[in-house]
Amino acid sequence: VMRGPMLHQIIRQFLQQVEWGELDYLVVDLPPGTGDVVISLVQTVPLTGAIVVSTPSDVALQDARKALEMFAQVNVEVLGIVENMSHFTCPHCSQIIDIFSKGGAERMSAQFKVPFLGSIELVPAIREGGDRGMPIALAGPESDDAAEFYAIARKVIGRAEEIAARNTEVIEIS
Repeated sequence: VMRGPMLHQIIRQFLQQVEWGELDYLVVDLPPGTGDVVISLVQTVPLTGAIVVSTPSDVALQDARKALEMFAQVNVEVLGIVENMSHFTCPHCSQIIDIFSKGGAERMSAQFKVPFLGSIELVPAIREGGDRGMPIALAGPESDDAAEFYAIARKVIGRAEEIAARNTEVIEIS
């Protein structure tokens, strides 16, 4: 378990000593919560924004609320909220099953006045692709299983461009 100074040093090294080359975007997937990693990121590099991802369950939404509040405290704009595992469609009868409830992330986005970016269905192909090292997005935007990922990505890019247009100051990372 790494915390505090050790974790901060690893994040700095990851962001400042890796030869990234030309990037359009760097997305850092963080564990849920409001811990040391986020604080280290905020202290190390300027962030365009954050995306909060939550299942629609009440417990997960509590963590997502805390994340929204923390990003507000550290002056990081939230690009939007994504509802993960929003529902499951039974492959046998096509019935939609709301395993973790439904719509909680969308309601929270309205409450906090941040964009709702979309919802991701609980689809076995997503897990299978991840297990094989072949993310479902590689199937392309025409794939039923990947289409929502592409739609969300387009919204994220649009929000990032909006924020970048407002913040025209160029900051170099060294």
